[in-house]
Amino acid sequence: MSFEYVGIAAEQKGMHVWGSSPIIGPEGRVHLYAAQWPMSTQKDFSGWFKDCEIGHYVSDSPEGPFEYIGLAIADKDGQFNSPHNPTINYMDGLYVLSFIVNENNDLKTQRIVMMVAEDLNDNWRPASGAEADGTMLRKSSDPTVWSYTARLGCSNPSLIKFGNKYHLYNKSVVRKEPKGYVYTYGVAIADQLEGPYIHNTERITSPNFPLEDAYAFNMNDSVFFFSRDFGARKGNQGGGLLWKSADGINFPTEKVTRAYEDLAHYLGEEALEHAHVYRGKKHGHLERVQILSIDGKPAYAYFAVGLNVKDGYGSGSHVFKIVHE
Repeated sequence: MSFEYVGIAAEQKGMHVWGSSPIIGPEGRVHLYAAQWPMSTQKDFSGWFKDCEIGHYVSDSPEGPFEYIGLAIADKDGQFNSPHNPTINYMDGLYVLSFIVNENNDLKTQRIVMMVAEDLNDNWRPASGAEADGTMLRKSSDPTVWSYTARLGCSNPSLIKFGNKYHLYNKSVVRKEPKGYVYTYGVAIADQLEGPYIHNTERITSPNFPLEDAYAFNMNDSVFFFSRDFGARKGNQGGGLLWKSADGINFPTEKVTRAYEDLAHYLGEEALEHAHVYRGKKHGHLERVQILSIDGKPAYAYFAVGLNVKDGYGSGSHVFKIVHE
């Protein structure tokens, strides 16, 4: 697979538009659920965990441009603060929107919420197996489970159906022996789409191979991840990786390959020379990968990029076409 740059999918003046997740609706239009927050409320990029909400965008084409049509999930502050990093799925006749929240701007309290609906009119309700507010997964309180030592809670969900089980992949920043912490992934598994989801005891990626922003998908009876190369193991941190698993639980590092590069690789450094950089570096980290599959294969990738060449615009969502060679 290779990636071909298409353009900006979604942006708003005066706003940061971050991770955006696509789904094709019954009318054939592409719906994009994106994290967004005003640039003016925080002087730095910290609005993502303080003032974020999830917006709803639509387009007649996967390549955009996408039109903002309204708010999908509001920031309620307090205990349901700053909904962020959405991922959208359609399974078993239901649309499933999973995302993270925290409590009172405290990253140590991050948890995963799961909402469901029969349509894309943003009438979301908590999944039946979740807590009353939709909370589906927290870091484990069981000392035998890999995420027990997590210092930033449980975050960044990605959901698939594999066989007759439902896999909710999740990230935690856990202790690394003999010292320090590492970004790593685990999986929680359910018998029913709406949960409950139970943490698998062991992590699914190696502590020696840090990753971030994993997106899981099925293809050819295997499970794959696209992820950010957070540890710069196969190149710089601005690009990403492709992981492969036969069972959806073990993702061996020897099968990891480089999947895509930073934005400057596709546009040229000259195109970003005068960009306003809000997060990352001027070559443009490609973060929060989310995939639109067509006919069972990844067809388009949507990335959050923490810079913009336009005055008054924050970070934006960029779309790439995936070419199968």
